[in-house]
Amino acid sequence: MSLISENDLGVVGSFQVSVARPSDYVALLKPRVMSLVIFTALTGLLIAPQHVNPIVGFASLLAIAVGAGASGALNMWYDADIDALMRRTQKRPIPAGRMHRDDALGFGLVLSVLSVMILGIVANWLAAALLAFTIFFYVIVYTMWLKRLTPQNIVIGGAAGALPPIVGYAAVTGEIGLASIALFAIIFVWTPPHFWALALVKSDEYGRAGIPMLPNVKGPDRTRRDILLYALVLAPLGMVPWFMGTASLAYGIIASALGVVMLVFAARVFYIRTGPRVGRCAMQLFGFSILYLFLLFAVIAGERMLAMLVSILAG
Repeated sequence: MSLISENDLGVVGSFQVSVARPSDYVALLKPRVMSLVIFTALTGLLIAPQHVNPIVGFASLLAIAVGAGASGALNMWYDADIDALMRRTQKRPIPAGRMHRDDALGFGLVLSVLSVMILGIVANWLAAALLAFTIFFYVIVYTMWLKRLTPQNIVIGGAAGALPPIVGYAAVTGEIGLASIALFAIIFVWTPPHFWALALVKSDEYGRAGIPMLPNVKGPDRTRRDILLYALVLAPLGMVPWFMGTASLAYGIIASALGVVMLVFAARVFYIRTGPRVGRCAMQLFGFSILYLFLLFAVIAGERMLAMLVSILAG
């Protein structure tokens, strides 16, 4: 954290005292996104066919979490201009004027290198390379290229958010297994309807910021149709871990029920196009989609942890 930094407005020779607080550096890490990354990476780690040393497992998750935080900091560094134009992001440390962009850039770069090096040392270099690729994909491919270029930004860019289970699996096995690819596919297909539901409500904000999200480029009707199509693919896809034997029949039943509810919420967004319920339906889909992904991965992780406990107790 620098105490003296150049003026954000670029006035040569003018300096101001940084007022960034520790909480601002925490905010740069995007804690809510980081918690999802930790959770999905943990699930990837648990579905590995062999057990991992608890210390190695904890250190691996810590490194993956730091890598996710680094991605968040670099994202906020680059997107500071458009963050200032959107109500939901204008209070972030940089647009709020509490932190200089260079501080965020340095913070993100240092954490990126540290996270990759730590994962390579404590686990293996395949996992470290995958983590480095995840940071690269999120910052360079999504943030700096796709986000401001195409309404398919969140479709392609969603791959970065779907990679943590593969990184977690690789940290244990040194390989990329089919089971982890199945978890990747679930998150990848889940991402567009999740974000497009929010974008339907925040369409004007995205438009003012110049971000080509699907609702403000192709229109809300096209967005509603695509949300429903993705939900139709996601519902059966969520059951794949059961088909592959990664999860139990109980998971299969829960996944099928959650898939049906997800379809119902998506269908309501598709059919209800006028009146005061339009925005409420979209936000309900957005909220349920978070619960959907959390429950799917929680059941898989819970089953694996229970199996490990039984194995330990059985000696």
